[in-house]
Amino acid sequence: MTEATARDKLRSRLILLLVVAMFFSSFGIAAYLRFTGWMPGGHGKNIGELMQPPKNLAAIALKRADGSDYAWTSDNQRWQIVFVAPQNCGTPCAQMLDTLHRLWLSEGRLADRVQVVWFGDLPANAPRFRMLVPMAANPQFLQALPDTASAQALPVYLVDPTGYLVMRYPPGFEPGGLRKDLAQLLK
Repeated sequence: MTEATARDKLRSRLILLLVVAMFFSSFGIAAYLRFTGWMPGGHGKNIGELMQPPKNLAAIALKRADGSDYAWTSDNQRWQIVFVAPQNCGTPCAQMLDTLHRLWLSEGRLADRVQVVWFGDLPANAPRFRMLVPMAANPQFLQALPDTASAQALPVYLVDPTGYLVMRYPPGFEPGGLRKDLAQLLK
Protein backbone atom coordinates (compact mmCIF):
# COMPACT_ATOMS: atom_id res chain seq x y z
CA MET A 1 0.00 0.00 0.00
CA THR A 2 1.34 3.36 -0.93
CA GLU A 3 1.60 6.24 1.46
CA ALA A 4 -1.11 8.24 -0.41
CA THR A 5 -3.59 5.33 -0.20
CA ALA A 6 -2.96 4.91 3.52
CA ARG A 7 -3.52 8.66 4.04
CA ASP A 8 -6.78 8.52 2.07
CA LYS A 9 -8.05 5.58 4.16
CA LEU A 10 -7.13 7.36 7.39
CA ARG A 11 -8.80 10.54 6.17
CA SER A 12 -11.96 8.62 5.20
CA ARG A 13 -12.11 6.95 8.62
CA LEU A 14 -11.65 10.28 10.40
CA ILE A 15 -14.47 11.84 8.35
CA LEU A 16 -16.72 8.85 9.12
CA LEU A 17 -15.90 9.12 12.86
CA LEU A 18 -16.58 12.87 12.75
CA VAL A 19 -19.99 12.32 11.10
CA VAL A 20 -20.90 9.62 13.65
CA ALA A 21 -19.76 11.85 16.55
CA MET A 22 -21.82 14.77 15.24
CA PHE A 23 -24.86 12.50 14.82
CA PHE A 24 -24.72 11.11 18.37
CA SER A 25 -23.70 14.40 20.02
CA SER A 26 -26.99 15.98 18.93
CA PHE A 27 -28.83 13.22 20.83
CA GLY A 28 -26.62 13.85 23.85
CA ILE A 29 -27.30 17.58 23.78
CA ALA A 30 -31.04 17.00 23.36
CA ALA A 31 -31.09 14.52 26.26
CA TYR A 32 -29.16 16.94 28.47
CA LEU A 33 -31.58 19.79 27.69
CA ARG A 34 -34.62 17.57 28.20
CA PHE A 35 -33.55 16.22 31.56
CA THR A 36 -32.40 19.59 32.91
CA GLY A 37 -35.85 21.05 32.17
CA TRP A 38 -34.81 23.66 29.62
CA MET A 39 -37.59 24.98 27.37
CA PRO A 40 -37.20 27.42 24.48
CA GLY A 41 -38.42 30.94 25.24
CA GLY A 42 -42.12 31.50 24.60
CA HIS A 43 -42.89 27.81 24.23
CA GLY A 44 -45.62 26.40 26.45
CA LYS A 45 -45.96 29.56 28.51
CA ASN A 46 -49.21 31.19 29.48
CA ILE A 47 -49.66 34.91 29.35
CA GLY A 48 -52.15 34.89 32.22
CA GLU A 49 -51.34 33.91 35.78
CA LEU A 50 -51.98 30.19 36.25
CA MET A 51 -54.03 29.48 39.37
CA GLN A 52 -52.34 26.87 41.55
CA PRO A 53 -54.32 24.89 42.47
CA PRO A 54 -57.31 25.61 40.21
CA LYS A 55 -60.45 26.52 42.16
CA ASN A 56 -63.68 24.63 41.55
CA LEU A 57 -66.34 27.26 40.92
CA ALA A 58 -68.88 24.71 39.66
CA ALA A 59 -69.82 23.93 43.26
CA ILE A 60 -71.26 27.46 43.63
CA ALA A 61 -74.88 27.76 42.49
CA LEU A 62 -75.14 30.74 40.15
CA LYS A 63 -78.07 32.61 38.65
CA ARG A 64 -78.22 34.65 35.50
CA ALA A 65 -79.42 38.25 35.74
CA ASP A 66 -82.82 37.09 34.46
CA GLY A 67 -83.12 34.64 37.40
CA SER A 68 -82.48 31.40 35.49
CA ASP A 69 -79.89 28.89 36.70
CA TYR A 70 -76.40 28.89 35.23
CA ALA A 71 -74.41 25.69 34.75
CA TRP A 72 -70.64 25.74 34.18
CA THR A 73 -70.48 22.40 32.42
CA SER A 74 -71.32 22.32 28.76
CA ASP A 75 -71.36 19.67 26.09
CA ASN A 76 -69.45 21.75 23.57
CA GLN A 77 -66.35 22.55 25.63
CA ARG A 78 -67.13 26.22 26.24
CA TRP A 79 -64.53 28.35 28.06
CA GLN A 80 -65.71 31.28 30.15
CA ILE A 81 -64.12 34.69 30.49
CA VAL A 82 -65.34 35.98 33.85
CA PHE A 83 -65.50 39.65 34.74
CA VAL A 84 -66.84 41.21 37.94
CA ALA A 85 -67.89 44.84 37.53
CA PRO A 86 -67.57 46.93 40.69
CA GLN A 87 -70.33 49.34 41.74
CA ASN A 88 -70.51 52.59 39.74
CA CYS A 89 -67.73 51.49 37.42
CA GLY A 90 -68.74 53.65 34.45
CA THR A 91 -66.23 54.22 31.66
CA PRO A 92 -63.60 51.61 32.70
CA CYS A 93 -66.24 48.86 32.63
CA ALA A 94 -67.62 50.09 29.31
CA GLN A 95 -64.10 49.92 27.89
CA MET A 96 -63.59 46.44 29.37
CA LEU A 97 -66.83 45.18 27.84
CA ASP A 98 -65.80 46.63 24.48
CA THR A 99 -62.40 44.91 24.82
CA LEU A 100 -63.98 41.56 25.71
CA HIS A 101 -66.46 41.92 22.83
CA ARG A 102 -63.59 42.53 20.38
CA LEU A 103 -61.69 39.60 21.87
CA TRP A 104 -64.75 37.39 21.42
CA LEU A 105 -65.14 38.55 17.80
CA SER A 106 -61.46 37.84 17.10
CA GLU A 107 -62.03 34.13 17.82
CA GLY A 108 -63.93 33.86 14.53
CA ARG A 109 -65.43 30.43 13.96
CA LEU A 110 -64.41 29.37 17.49
CA ALA A 111 -66.22 32.30 19.14
CA ASP A 112 -69.14 30.07 20.17
CA ARG A 113 -66.72 28.15 22.41
CA VAL A 114 -66.02 31.31 24.42
CA GLN A 115 -68.57 32.87 26.74
CA VAL A 116 -68.19 36.21 28.51
CA VAL A 117 -69.74 35.88 31.97
CA TRP A 118 -70.39 39.38 33.36
CA PHE A 119 -71.16 39.91 37.03
CA GLY A 120 -72.59 43.33 37.87
CA ASP A 121 -74.40 46.04 35.95
CA LEU A 122 -73.83 46.19 32.23
CA PRO A 123 -72.72 49.64 31.07
CA ALA A 124 -75.31 51.72 29.24
CA ASN A 125 -74.90 51.66 25.44
CA ALA A 126 -72.43 48.79 25.74
CA PRO A 127 -72.29 46.19 22.96
CA ARG A 128 -74.52 43.16 23.48
CA PHE A 129 -73.48 39.95 21.78
CA ARG A 130 -74.63 36.36 21.62
CA MET A 131 -72.18 34.90 24.14
CA LEU A 132 -72.43 37.68 26.73
CA VAL A 133 -74.09 36.29 29.86
CA PRO A 134 -75.15 38.88 32.46
CA MET A 135 -75.12 37.30 35.92
CA ALA A 136 -76.78 38.06 39.24
CA ALA A 137 -74.52 39.05 42.12
CA ASN A 138 -73.27 36.17 44.27
CA PRO A 139 -71.19 36.93 47.40
CA GLN A 140 -69.96 33.33 47.69
CA PHE A 141 -68.64 33.49 44.12
CA LEU A 142 -66.89 36.82 44.76
CA GLN A 143 -65.15 35.35 47.82
CA ALA A 144 -63.85 32.46 45.70
CA LEU A 145 -61.98 34.86 43.41
CA PRO A 146 -58.37 35.69 44.34
CA ASP A 147 -58.95 39.46 44.33
CA THR A 148 -61.76 41.97 44.04
CA ALA A 149 -62.30 44.49 41.32
CA SER A 150 -62.38 48.25 41.70
CA ALA A 151 -62.78 50.94 39.06
CA GLN A 152 -58.97 51.31 39.08
CA ALA A 153 -58.21 47.56 39.07
CA LEU A 154 -60.21 45.31 36.76
CA PRO A 155 -58.96 41.71 36.70
CA VAL A 156 -60.35 39.12 34.30
CA TYR A 157 -60.54 35.36 34.91
CA LEU A 158 -60.56 32.34 32.64
CA VAL A 159 -62.66 29.35 33.66
CA ASP A 160 -62.47 25.96 31.96
CA PRO A 161 -65.57 24.15 30.63
CA THR A 162 -66.03 22.16 33.84
CA GLY A 163 -66.04 25.23 36.11
CA TYR A 164 -62.45 25.40 37.35
CA LEU A 165 -60.85 28.83 37.68
CA VAL A 166 -57.57 28.26 35.86
CA MET A 167 -56.15 31.69 34.97
CA ARG A 168 -56.20 35.25 36.18
CA TYR A 169 -55.35 38.30 34.11
CA PRO A 170 -54.28 41.16 36.39
CA PRO A 171 -55.57 44.72 36.05
CA GLY A 172 -54.09 46.41 33.00
CA PHE A 173 -53.50 43.11 31.16
CA GLU A 174 -52.93 43.02 27.42
CA PRO A 175 -55.99 41.58 25.63
CA GLY A 176 -53.65 40.02 23.07
CA GLY A 177 -52.24 37.80 25.82
CA LEU A 178 -55.71 36.50 26.71
CA ARG A 179 -56.35 35.93 23.01
CA LYS A 180 -53.12 33.90 22.68
CA ASP A 181 -54.02 31.77 25.68
CA LEU A 182 -57.52 31.17 24.29
CA ALA A 183 -56.13 30.25 20.89
CA GLN A 184 -54.00 27.54 22.54
CA LEU A 185 -56.92 26.25 24.60
CA LEU A 186 -59.46 26.20 21.78
CA LYS A 187 -57.31 24.11 19.41
